[in-house]
Amino acid sequence: MTESAWFLPAAGVLVGTVLGGVARWNHFCTLSALERYWYASDAKGVRMWVLAIAVAIASTQALIAFNFITLDSVFYLQPRLNLYGAIGGGIVFGLGMALVGTCGFGALVRLGGGSMRSLIIIVAIGLSALIAQRGVIGRLRNTFVEPLALDLSDVGSASIADVVATAIGLPVHFVVSAVIVIGLLVWVFKDAVFRRNRKAIIAAVIIGLCVTTGWIVTTMHSAVSFDVVQIESASFVLPPGELIFSLIAVTGEIPDYGMGLVLGVVLGASLVAYLQGDMRWEACDDARELNRHLAGAFLMGVGGIFAGGCTIGQGVSASSTLALSAPIVFFSILIGARIGLRLLVEGSSMIHESS
Repeated sequence: MTESAWFLPAAGVLVGTVLGGVARWNHFCTLSALERYWYASDAKGVRMWVLAIAVAIASTQALIAFNFITLDSVFYLQPRLNLYGAIGGGIVFGLGMALVGTCGFGALVRLGGGSMRSLIIIVAIGLSALIAQRGVIGRLRNTFVEPLALDLSDVGSASIADVVATAIGLPVHFVVSAVIVIGLLVWVFKDAVFRRNRKAIIAAVIIGLCVTTGWIVTTMHSAVSFDVVQIESASFVLPPGELIFSLIAVTGEIPDYGMGLVLGVVLGASLVAYLQGDMRWEACDDARELNRHLAGAFLMGVGGIFAGGCTIGQGVSASSTLALSAPIVFFSILIGARIGLRLLVEGSSMIHESS
């Protein structure tokens, strides 16, 4: 079955259905988690994210240690680290996320509940990502940004474990993985309230395992396929654009895992929203809100390509590979989101005072 060209998109739909359903079931959203953490001192959402990352790292690195999967060809680990793209793109993505009110993954989950605003956001993210990857902005990126990437050929890959191993001259891949996972888990479970929140814990564990499943599925198919197969997991910047392109351009190419994942997230979120009686059509309130959403989606699409991923792509998928770019991009996204939220909050306060 894994030899079939339809195996990857079918697997993507299946995993995406679980991912989208769980996210809708427990309101798993990056920006809302950050807002509650920064403005309400509620760390539940952030702890869920960190737990998902810890589970993804532990399960992915265990599979690598036992030679079930090999991620050497994953672009996150290629021996080039573009700090300018990672930091600048991450900040731009975070700013766009604040303007929209969610990230690409969150927009897909909301779309499953009937949000037409999210449909507009997803289309705008996908098209702007294509422009930044293959269009005019992509040409500028390849000319002025990519040549500035740091060469890590002496290290072997852009992996935190390889950097540490090279620095001390000892093979410490397992130790580095263990230290990171234990550190994350200690922070997550030091909160007694969160330890009692079984629903949040289960949701975070499933999301982390879904990311690892992506590595398994694409690795399995690459081992039996005669075609070149991209080893990938969850990411929601370029795949929506590729899905749009595949729908409007008859190229004869079968959708890949990422495109299937996009469809699956919407399907899973729709199923849960229907079962919970939470399906309702939503649209932008006015032209001003639409403009803000379009601007934010454009920033997320372009920023996500420069950064090499989004909150899920870099925040969880890249983290599971121990990529150096993951913490850099993720913290840059946090900075951008913080700036964006402050602008929105202070701006609304100024309007309120003047009125």
